[in-house]
Amino acid sequence: MPLSLRVSAVKKILQTITNLLNLLNFKPRLLSLLLILSSISPLQLFSQKDSACTLEISLLTCSPGDELYSTFGHTAIRVRDTAFDIVFNYGTFDFDDPNFLMKFVRGRLPYSLSIEYYTDFRNAYYHEKRGIKEQLLQISCAEKEAIFEALKLNGQEQNRYYKYQFLLDNCTTRAREIIRKNTLTPVVFKNILPEKKPTFRNLIHEYLDSGKHYWSKLGIDLLLGSRIDRKVTNEEAMFLPDYLLKGFDSASINSKTLATPASVLLEAPSITPESPIKPEWVFTGILLLLLILSLVKNKITSRILSVFDRIFFVLLGLLGGLFLFMWFGTDHQDCAANYNLIWALPIHLVVTFFSWKRPAVKMYFHFISIISTLLLVSWFFIPQQLNIAIAPILGIIILRSYFISKA
Repeated sequence: MPLSLRVSAVKKILQTITNLLNLLNFKPRLLSLLLILSSISPLQLFSQKDSACTLEISLLTCSPGDELYSTFGHTAIRVRDTAFDIVFNYGTFDFDDPNFLMKFVRGRLPYSLSIEYYTDFRNAYYHEKRGIKEQLLQISCAEKEAIFEALKLNGQEQNRYYKYQFLLDNCTTRAREIIRKNTLTPVVFKNILPEKKPTFRNLIHEYLDSGKHYWSKLGIDLLLGSRIDRKVTNEEAMFLPDYLLKGFDSASINSKTLATPASVLLEAPSITPESPIKPEWVFTGILLLLLILSLVKNKITSRILSVFDRIFFVLLGLLGGLFLFMWFGTDHQDCAANYNLIWALPIHLVVTFFSWKRPAVKMYFHFISIISTLLLVSWFFIPQQLNIAIAPILGIIILRSYFISKA
């Protein structure tokens, strides 16, 4: 049962007892005490602290899961004392929202901070077969109190929601910032990056390749534009949970280590990921088949290729329309400046409705074959890293554009 529901149930019980005592004309002092208890909010329930400073705050780093949304892992903050053990989770969103899909696509899905018991949090990850590591913060009592108060303030209904951004403002960066902004002296992060700094895309690929999410990798590379191909700074790399763990592992405050070494709270079972067929293999096979059909000139192959060409270039046009929509029609800033629009042109949708025999159409496809060839030649020089599976797609575009222009 969620924490808020449990507290609500306790309040109802206390209120019922209070009403009963009132009817029985019970002792005024006891009645007043129960009235006070019944008015306590969920956050106030955890505001009582003893003078021994037994409050502990730790960073929880959760391992990746099988689903795409969990591929990059997760971060949360654990707060415990003698009276409670709770987790603050900035990665909560509402699957039941009737406009969930549209909000998600347009980058307008609100994320929120939720509060739950640690046992519930751990059980959820146990059932998902995901691990949890903990780093205990070694900070003063005043700093622990400040962080806890900030978390409680964030947990209030009017403050819980925020506009999620995968690279710059997510559950991991929020956890880092709430801790860093509430320490008395600055947290110093040591460099956790290799000498050759990676780009945002490099870091994303690291996780997708590890989980062998090759088709998801292609989809992400198609939608995310050139803005994620810049080198990350040391702190920007900490948008990923594992990199924040590394950052906290070597960070210091007042020349002292910020956190204890990560301890395992829940062991992640070793799972051998499946080996799906890579998209570049599929598209290379299609390219070779089309090359053979293009060289074998007869009525059957001509009809097959005619149908293929129409469908293929319509799909490219639709894909280009999607790229434009993600660039200009959504709040996803990382979908801007997408160089995939060079080969997935929305204008294909218009051209495919004209006869291939028209001189203007032949000239158009001659131009397309040249542009696609130039893109393939300049593969390593454009300011956006293209997915390797796009290379055989460009081969298909060049091949079929050339034959259409010469027919």
